[in-house]
Amino acid sequence: MKRIGIITSGGDCGGLNAVIKGVAQMAHKKGISCFVIPNGYAGLYNLIEFDELVELTPQRVDGIESNLAGSEAGHSRVKIKKIEDPDKYERIKAGLEKFSLEGLVISGGDDSGSVMVDLTAHGIKCIHAPKTMDLDLQTYSVGADSTINRIANFGEELKTTGKTHNRIIVMEVFGRYAGHTALRGGVGADADAILIPEIPIDFDILYEHVKKRLTRRIKQSDIKAGTYLIVVAEGIRNANGEELIDESAGIDAFGHKKLAGAGKYVCQELTKRFKKDPAIKEFMREAKMFVPALYEIPEVREVRPGHLVRCGHSSAYDVNFGKEAGAAAVILLDKGISGMTIAGISGRKIRYINTQEAIKQRHVNLDFVSLHETMGVCFGRKSAAFNPELEEIKGKVERYL
Repeated sequence: MKRIGIITSGGDCGGLNAVIKGVAQMAHKKGISCFVIPNGYAGLYNLIEFDELVELTPQRVDGIESNLAGSEAGHSRVKIKKIEDPDKYERIKAGLEKFSLEGLVISGGDDSGSVMVDLTAHGIKCIHAPKTMDLDLQTYSVGADSTINRIANFGEELKTTGKTHNRIIVMEVFGRYAGHTALRGGVGADADAILIPEIPIDFDILYEHVKKRLTRRIKQSDIKAGTYLIVVAEGIRNANGEELIDESAGIDAFGHKKLAGAGKYVCQELTKRFKKDPAIKEFMREAKMFVPALYEIPEVREVRPGHLVRCGHSSAYDVNFGKEAGAAAVILLDKGISGMTIAGISGRKIRYINTQEAIKQRHVNLDFVSLHETMGVCFGRKSAAFNPELEEIKGKVERYL
């Protein structure tokens, strides 16, 4: 194999530039020329129209900063199957042939991975470097650690404004139907409650937890100050199992509903219960905060950091994983392997998994959630007992870092 292309696709996140750099550096060592196919699958479909591609020479690679989030290669959300062109696959192959590209390294999540599976089925050689800040693939995915760190930092910092105003802060974060980043980011921020799609929310249970903890903090404070932080994943459901979706948000290019409104819904449910609870007005009077008609209940405020959790800088972990996944992808392509997802490198071992299996969604393990419930975090349900099974590991324990 002498010439390969690299594509990054789907949502942007930390670690992608490390993937690009890892691909380019390993390709150079193996005497393989590496080229950027810009703007994801849109660029792949339109490859035949390009006059030239950027080659990732050592000099060009020096200009790529691995620790910056986002992607030097650009992104788009395009599902090849949905393109209304009966000759779309032949068009793509013609574009690859035009530039003599013999294989592709594609970094993306489950949607991008599904397109890669489709391309592989049509005879295009591809290796998948897993990328999604949602952390819901079967393998680790570049971008997750960076996002989790940013969620944790934002959550911790928001407590300053929450405590200043005695507010309940509801921070809504990405994650679609898996709550990994909300859970890990929430734990990292010392959140009081973490609401995830895997657990239907009983708002009466959540309210009692908020009420008890917030009032205790304010009462025990010498300056009557306290706050309560809730981290909520965008794809949560209520106790009836109904999705909390803003229908006006529409759907994306892959047919997924654009999730919106979870944080706002949580604010409304808590505020409604505060207003109906006479004990809250009595508490406000005792705390010397009650002002008739103006300030009778604690404020509940929604914050959505949105794309701030996926931009900026990458974590060192993601830079490490990204470079190694990119390098491993080139090695697999060079050995004639296709249709696989990189799971990681351990010593001299490169682990990989069939992409069709890798992109199956993985949800939060609820047994693990019960550990944090035991330590006082509310997940919007009656706390489940944590019954640990003890296991002694004998011999070598393999770790990523």
